[in-house]
Amino acid sequence: MTELSVDAPSEGRRDRRMSLGEHLREARRRLIIAVLGFVVGMVIAALVTTPVINFLTEPINAINAERGAHFAELVFAKISSGFNLRLRMAMAIGLLLSAPVWLWQLWAFIVPGLTKKEIKYTVGFVCAAVPLFFTGCYVAVLVAPHVIEVMSNFVPDVGKNFLDSDYYYDFILKFVLVIGISFVLPVFMVALNLAGIMTGKAMLKGWRVAVLVAALFAAIATPAADIGSMFLLGGILIVLYFAAATLSLLFDRRKGKQRRADGLDPDAPAL
Repeated sequence: MTELSVDAPSEGRRDRRMSLGEHLREARRRLIIAVLGFVVGMVIAALVTTPVINFLTEPINAINAERGAHFAELVFAKISSGFNLRLRMAMAIGLLLSAPVWLWQLWAFIVPGLTKKEIKYTVGFVCAAVPLFFTGCYVAVLVAPHVIEVMSNFVPDVGKNFLDSDYYYDFILKFVLVIGISFVLPVFMVALNLAGIMTGKAMLKGWRVAVLVAALFAAIATPAADIGSMFLLGGILIVLYFAAATLSLLFDRRKGKQRRADGLDPDAPAL
């Protein structure tokens, strides 16, 4: 009976009785598999850098079609600039292509220490965060060309717009990542609610601040002259915020009913 009582707190968890050395060997094995997957992804990505570069430079072609040939040009200022650009692109695309491999290795390493409930929550967060992230990236890809075209209009007709390849790539990459991550923020809001840190009512009470922050973020992420892109991005963020607050309210209501059913908080009003 004593042995059963000792093991009771671990119910629902997989066997974690591994020595430190075994944990390190397991981590090393999974790290090697993840790195190999990343390398394979980089090799595959290296084969598609040319079409990706052509896709990223479409805004430049649109600018030249409007302002005249060779008004905007992508400049490779150093001897190794072309190689560096393709290497950085291969790394970024390879990391994305190999995501199923290294995410699975990370997940398989962490799962033995999680309860069934924690595993369910984690799977739910991942299933919600991944589509939202890629949706944000897709929106950023749609908005970025307009941002570049609008900003190029401030260059006088007597000048030319020489775009450094490294800066151009960094701008596109950071823009896409920032917008993609911003779309995932509602998932973290729901996570804070499930952790008992923030209630759905508190989220709704702060809607004015949320709308202001979303508007400021959209204004910073897009040029002031591109009002359409600013409203598109800001509107999507506001909708996601209210969706997270509404979902949190539903969770709060369910938790309140469960507490009253268990007699833990019989005087608590319905949420």
